[in-house]
Amino acid sequence: MAAPGNTIAAIATPPGRGGIGVVRVSGAALAAFAQALLGRIPAPRVATRATFRDGEGRPIDDGLALYFPAPASYTGEDVLELQGHGGTVVAAMLLGRCVELGARVAEPGEFTKRAFLNGKLDLAQAEAVADVIDAASETAARCALRSLRGEFSSAIRSLDAALVELRALVEATLDFPEEEIDALDRADARGRLERLAAALDRALASARQGSLLRTGLRVVLAGEPNVGKSSLLNRLAGEERAIVTPIPGTTRDALREAIQIEGVPLHIIDTAGLREPGDEVERLGIERTWREIEQADVVLQVVEASAGDAVLDPEILHRAPRGVERVVVHNKIDITGGAPRVERARGVAHVHLSAKTGDGLGALRATLLELAGYAGREEDVFMARERHVGALRRARDRIAAAAAQFAQPELMAEELRLAHLELQSITGEFSADDLLGEIFSRFCIGK
Repeated sequence: MAAPGNTIAAIATPPGRGGIGVVRVSGAALAAFAQALLGRIPAPRVATRATFRDGEGRPIDDGLALYFPAPASYTGEDVLELQGHGGTVVAAMLLGRCVELGARVAEPGEFTKRAFLNGKLDLAQAEAVADVIDAASETAARCALRSLRGEFSSAIRSLDAALVELRALVEATLDFPEEEIDALDRADARGRLERLAAALDRALASARQGSLLRTGLRVVLAGEPNVGKSSLLNRLAGEERAIVTPIPGTTRDALREAIQIEGVPLHIIDTAGLREPGDEVERLGIERTWREIEQADVVLQVVEASAGDAVLDPEILHRAPRGVERVVVHNKIDITGGAPRVERARGVAHVHLSAKTGDGLGALRATLLELAGYAGREEDVFMARERHVGALRRARDRIAAAAAQFAQPELMAEELRLAHLELQSITGEFSADDLLGEIFSRFCIGK
């Protein structure tokens, strides 16, 4: 619990003019605080009309007060929520009065951090609070809410319980070295490892999709001038976002557009055509193109359908991040008379389409969703962060290492222990103070 007297307060509504302005207060004991501010202690969990008063008893505002005594509150401490009229001046006056009464202004995310430290939320749920607020699509909001309600944490705890049981089994055999391998075989330790690895794979797949819903996929359009990159951006965006002309080199700088495909956010980036620059401005634009390619999740290499593979630029593949997905878009089939289709060659998707007419665009959208790993089953997806994905991946690697050390139970037990720490880092049973500071510093003030 927070130390007595360590009371925090913050304006919990956005700045500016609005219907209401909310000031939230949390501390170890707020009964006397409420008495000084309101002239009485409101009934617990009942919206009570009250007058908020300054140190001389003059009214600051009239509004509603809600009092949540500990531990039945968001933070696990006493919480007082003051709902007054919207506006920056009134809310600031009310916050100033709270500071006069001994509170300090809360740091970003400090209310939710206290909820975590007091056991009201685990770390994955606490992060989901920010994800619900920041959700960029309905799908992302629903997935974040499932994580906030504890569904992701429940899945992690199921894995944790299976791992604890396996660790106990392996470590128990270390006291009887002459029987340890036979004992592990009798207890089906190999089968348990395989089932745990499969369960981790499923959780990792869901977490990857959840991470994608949160951050979006960075898709870079690259290719020579006049192959139709800007036309493709406009078609994907559904409006004229980029200037399209028959003059080569029209696009001089990167143009970004955020779109959604079945609720999955994509950041589409149109870039300058790749060729020998004609002037200094174009040279700078081409340099930015290469920088965008070096940061891409997916590169859409746009070529004219009439050229086939002849103009594919191998430097794009060389300069793209390791493991980046690449799709070759054969544009202008309306000129060649080709049919819209998707072909695959050496692991690369080739999408034949017309950015002008829209023929084949559905196939491109489906290909992007496939590359993103989105299976279309929203109910199986939890909102996750890159750190969750990394922890699950490392836990899966540790399980694989444990299986490889089956003949040496001491080493196997150590690998299982390290896998256990990775899972615990997701929900916060094992976490460093600097990690907590990084997570909660990204929250808004008042939450």
